[in-house]
Parts: sequence; C-alpha cells; structure tokens
Amino acid sequence: MTKIEETQITEARQSFTGSKLSESQFDESWMLAKIMHRGIHKSGSFREKLTDYSYAFSRGEKFDAMKGETIIRDQFKARYGETLNQVRENLKTREANIGLSGHELALDHARMVEPLIRDGKTMPFYRAYDQAGCALAAKLNITEVGAKSLMSDTYSKNEGQEFYATGKALEKKFHEPVRAAEQQARQAQRANTRSQTRA
Repeated sequence: MTKIEETQITEARQSFTGSKLSESQFDESWMLAKIMHRGIHKSGSFREKLTDYSYAFSRGEKFDAMKGETIIRDQFKARYGETLNQVRENLKTREANIGLSGHELALDHARMVEPLIRDGKTMPFYRAYDQAGCALAAKLNITEVGAKSLMSDTYSKNEGQEFYATGKALEKKFHEPVRAAEQQARQAQRANTRSQTRA
C-alpha cells in the first residue's frame, strides 16, 4: 500500500461516514467504491450497479439500502476525490471532445486486434477487441464502451470493412484451428489417462 492510499484510508476512516462504520463495513464499502469506479470506466454508467451493491451491502446490517448507497457514495468521494456522477460526466465530456489524434489512436488500436488474434498464443476476437479497447480507453481517459465504439467506427471508415465481421473472420481463420487442436490434445490426454487407470 502506498503512502497516498494510506492517507486516503486514514482520512476516509476519520470522516463523518467512515467513523461510524465497523472495520468490516469500512473495508467492504471501500472495495465497493473501487468496483463502482471500475464499472464507470467500463460502461459510463453506475446507477443499476449502485442499487444492486447497496442492497447487497445492507443485507445483514442494521441499515437499509438507501443508507448503504450513501455509505458507498461517501467512500467513493473519499477514495477518488470526485462523486460518481463527476467521474461519469468527465469521461463522457472527454469522449465527446476527441480530436483527430484520438481517431488516429483508435485506428491504431483497432489494427492491433489482428496480431492479437493471429500471432503467438492466439485469442478470440472478443478478447482481442476488449484488450485493445481497454488500452485505448486508458490512453484517452474515456469509457471502454466509448473506446470500442470509436475503434469500430474509425476502422470501418478507414478500411471500408465492418470491424466486427473482419475480427470474426480472423478468429475463424487463426484462433479456431488452434483452439480445436488444443481441445483434441486435451481429449486425447484424458482418454490416455482413463486407459492407464483401467489397466
């Protein structure tokens, strides 16, 4: 744990909300704030997850889901220095203001998908797309959904092909044969193990 994290936890623990929580309640709500932060960066929304986590957090406690939501919101603000909505709005604003360099980066990241599917330890399209989308989202500080959409749109405009169809074709050509060979090897190994067990 870094000094900054220690300071954040100490300050949150001494806050109005934090001072009223047991150790386990504090730890759980602190982790839920991190989960909410990750969710906002993924999808750009938080309302449904916040409702679900607030309910789950409050079960077995002496407070209701509304109080659970308030605790999670307060812990989020203490941990990240912004409210849930401020983080969401900032991500959306950056998404709306992406310039030419952002579009060039999106095209570069879309083109990264092919070698991820084709080379070395291959992967399916959805994983390669997610990996490239997460990297782009981190570079541009936008949501992952926004980054993936930007990659897809930019690729389609520049390459004249639909990104999803191209990715699935690459998966079928490069990843599926590798996966099929791995499955056959596993089945052969299981069959060999069974025959040795019987002998």
